[in-house]
Amino acid sequence: MKFTKMHGAGNDYVYVNCFEETVIDAPAVSRYVSSRHFGIGSDGLILICPSDVADCRMAMYNEDGSEGEMCGNGIRCVGKYAYDHGLVSKTQITVETKAGIKSLDMKVENGKVISATVDMGEPELTSELPEKIVVAGKELEFTGISVGNPHAVYYVDDVSSLDLERIGPSFENHERFPNRVNSEFVQIIDRGHLKMRVWERGSGETLACGTGTTACAVAGMMRGLTDDEVEVELLGGTLWIRWDRKSNHVFMTGGATEVFHGEIELPEELQA
Repeated sequence: MKFTKMHGAGNDYVYVNCFEETVIDAPAVSRYVSSRHFGIGSDGLILICPSDVADCRMAMYNEDGSEGEMCGNGIRCVGKYAYDHGLVSKTQITVETKAGIKSLDMKVENGKVISATVDMGEPELTSELPEKIVVAGKELEFTGISVGNPHAVYYVDDVSSLDLERIGPSFENHERFPNRVNSEFVQIIDRGHLKMRVWERGSGETLACGTGTTACAVAGMMRGLTDDEVEVELLGGTLWIRWDRKSNHVFMTGGATEVFHGEIELPEELQA
């Protein structure tokens, strides 16, 4: 199977061009290639597929093989791959996802996409503002936001001091979220600058999460804690989020990087 390794702000996936390749068991392939010791190493697998309703379709699978609705960092890389590898010839494209059709506006330098702005659509409040919750015996507050997939945003004094490997599973698998949840831990530096770490359902802590960054920014905006345009500092880089209240759409801007491409021989039972 031919593949391309790409990342957006350190949120890395294995990308497969399904205009040319066939993947017969995407969840199993995702688990296989995502292993950082026995596979390629990634936060999951993203398939770039033909679409009847958009320029292409993105199918996204987490490290544990579960399918995600959307990936903000991943979709920027889908746009970059599609343009750089000739699947599209325009810089404004649409991508079909399980969370609906998303629009991308890509910035090109020297014939290659270096960044993209994604219309993340309309955010949906899924909790009280805020809602109390008890996790591992400790009472906390979170704000629930959906931008195609579910997020719970928690405000903390210092994101650097969190032991997410230890506490993350308790947040992801809390009974309040029967389908599990992505958990964002946010430190407000000032009204235009946030620091965030994320525990993603199915993948654990990742260096960045585009939908999570969008959720944490919107949560702060809804609660009046930040301006309507913020810079969010993540372990893997920086993303910029803008909420247009008039249209109720949120826009995310960030980079997209191709790391390398190659070919991997899958186990016989996973070969097409």
